[in-house]
Amino acid sequence: MEYKPIHNIDVLKFKKNPYPDLQEMRAVNPICFVPQVNATMICDRDSIYECEKNIDVFSSVQPLGLMTILMGQNMMRKDGASHAEERKAIFKTISPKTSRDYWRDKFDTIADIIIDKIKDLKSGDLLTLYAKELSAECLKLVTGLTNMTAAEMDRVSQGMIDGCSNYTGDSDIEIYCNNCTQSIDAHINEMVHRMNRKSDFSMISTMLEGNLSADQISANVKLAISGGQNEPRDAIAGCIWAILNFELKERLLEKKNWDQLFNEYCRWMSPIGMSPREIAKDYSYKNIAFRKGDRVFLMFSSANRDENVFPNADEFDLDRDCSKSIHFGAGPHYCAGASIASTMISLVALPKLFMALPKLRLVDKEKCEFDGWAFRGITSLECAW
Repeated sequence: MEYKPIHNIDVLKFKKNPYPDLQEMRAVNPICFVPQVNATMICDRDSIYECEKNIDVFSSVQPLGLMTILMGQNMMRKDGASHAEERKAIFKTISPKTSRDYWRDKFDTIADIIIDKIKDLKSGDLLTLYAKELSAECLKLVTGLTNMTAAEMDRVSQGMIDGCSNYTGDSDIEIYCNNCTQSIDAHINEMVHRMNRKSDFSMISTMLEGNLSADQISANVKLAISGGQNEPRDAIAGCIWAILNFELKERLLEKKNWDQLFNEYCRWMSPIGMSPREIAKDYSYKNIAFRKGDRVFLMFSSANRDENVFPNADEFDLDRDCSKSIHFGAGPHYCAGASIASTMISLVALPKLFMALPKLRLVDKEKCEFDGWAFRGITSLECAW
């Protein structure tokens, strides 16, 4: 049995473009220790798929993990019965049926309002004007935090995401993240008093119905905000970029396969680049030794470009079979908000925008840049219409 091989990265270059390093890792050492983030990265798709389901070893329970310290112990940082209990408590909010029959109409209305506001501007940054605004307004309804502005929703989401991916220990990022979680708690407390257990489909309402504690409600609303704002925001903007950059607009308007576009974009870009785990007990996997307490990153961004699973994996292919993509994870921790995200993006955000703005185009393809490795998205999206 061998201990893990080492792969060194330049953190800034990895943040700008992680794919060359990930490709090298898959080719040479698909399981390797990366000193710069003090974690073992698992990079091939099949190993990630297998390990993510092995919760007895690759545990989501991480008492000293950044997410737990900064946001509280939410369902994403629990396994087994405690995870299942909290996930069941919000099922009324997140189920495919609720997404289709309840949230879609509300998302449609939000998209119409935003498009009406921007259509006469003729140009602008659609990351800010459309993607950020749409995802934030939708998330306000889903969480129940209708007392929070869209701008504040985006601010606190990004602040928590930056905090949870602060593996280099920047104290300023931690302080800012704490400010964001305090703001969320203040908004939650106000809405809990307002709701007084009045039933609706929002997360806060369903968790109150399920008799979850104040700490459970707080931690899981923060979880929903951390992933439910920046990830759909970046996916909406990224999908718009992909449609325009790869000249897919006419084809999509004809075939209406927006869901396929969304799935291929999430495979190709992986807005959620990885999921952290902690080794619960000494273990050997593929002749590699893991020790209790080791930090492990399941690298979704690498799995989704695994050449052994996806031919020509670096190419964006609208006809690709994405069924083996794990952009929403796998096993018991499969993304709880997957149905809501798909509804918001595939059924609402993309078709409504392209039908309303038939002349939509990129201002300058060369100026469109992406950033991040734990979470990855486009930095701006200057368009004209």
